Amino acid sequence: MLLEADMLDLKANPNRRATGTIIESSLDKGRGYVSTVLVANGTLKVGDIVLAGTSWGRVKAMFNERNANIKSAAPAEPAIILGLNGAPTAGDQFHVIETEQEAREIANKREQLQREQGLRTQKRLTLGDISHRIARGEFHELNVIVKGDTDGSVEALSDSFIKLSTEKVQVNVVNKAVGQISENDVMLASASDAVIVGFQVRPSADARKAADREGVEINTYSIIYDAIDDIKSAMVGMLDKVKKEIVTGQVEVKQTFKISKVGTIAGGLVTEGKVHAKDKARVIRDGIVIRTAEIGALKRYKDDVKEVVTGMECGLSLVNYNDIQEGDVIETFTEIEVEQKL
Repeated sequence: MLLEADMLDLKANPNRRATGTIIESSLDKGRGYVSTVLVANGTLKVGDIVLAGTSWGRVKAMFNERNANIKSAAPAEPAIILGLNGAPTAGDQFHVIETEQEAREIANKREQLQREQGLRTQKRLTLGDISHRIARGEFHELNVIVKGDTDGSVEALSDSFIKLSTEKVQVNVVNKAVGQISENDVMLASASDAVIVGFQVRPSADARKAADREGVEINTYSIIYDAIDDIKSAMVGMLDKVKKEIVTGQVEVKQTFKISKVGTIAGGLVTEGKVHAKDKARVIRDGIVIRTAEIGALKRYKDDVKEVVTGMECGLSLVNYNDIQEGDVIETFTEIEVEQKL
């Protein structure tokens, strides 16, 4: 490739405004936003006005790969620059712009476009799939805005969140960027019904006020796995709880009694567990469930009791059911609500 370039006399022009690529960006506590760039054409100099993505600023200082101060970077040279007002995304192209006003206007237009695109969150499902699952009450979405101190942490968190998506809950990363959590992030979260996740960054004072005003949730972390666990918990919390039956006891019916104004009383022996007066019961005959009903009364001799344990005899009646026969098995159970699994 080098030989071919030499034969074709392919050369970059060092005497023009610099262009190139953002290699990495981060937020340094002492120096502010720091971007590593690779110059492709032209010469990048201290004092140049640089535009990259939605970030811009005048280059205040430059360093080489050995962290030594430099005044300029020629084509094919990497450089670390300070002075941008944000952290552009790795892979963004940078350009040197003539005036600060022009750079600001372009950055603002890009930010507005990015915000509009963020509101139209990407779906991995077809519209048919979504409609079908919404009709069944099985489709939920969790929108997230991710902010972090470096490109690497932002991408790692975003990818991890998206991979958490299941058939029941879809996770959408509405927006992701390096830098402090800003008021704009809060307003986007409010508009898109999203939660904000910050990794190694904190909200500005204006962002805190806006979050309180708009009712937006901001969560900050220093451990990635804590953030992932909390998003999982939020996903589970979006699902309706399901009822689970727990068998509490079993009664073998020895004889039945018919009492006026009460109905049929089944007299039997508790062979397993405990029978509670508040339990529900199912009547099983020859292995087939005949009826499920609530317990109307639970007695020991003539006394009403709250429970009867294994090995003790009892009498019980079922609400609106009188066809209990000798030899039937009455299985008692209770219902509890449990969280669904993703």
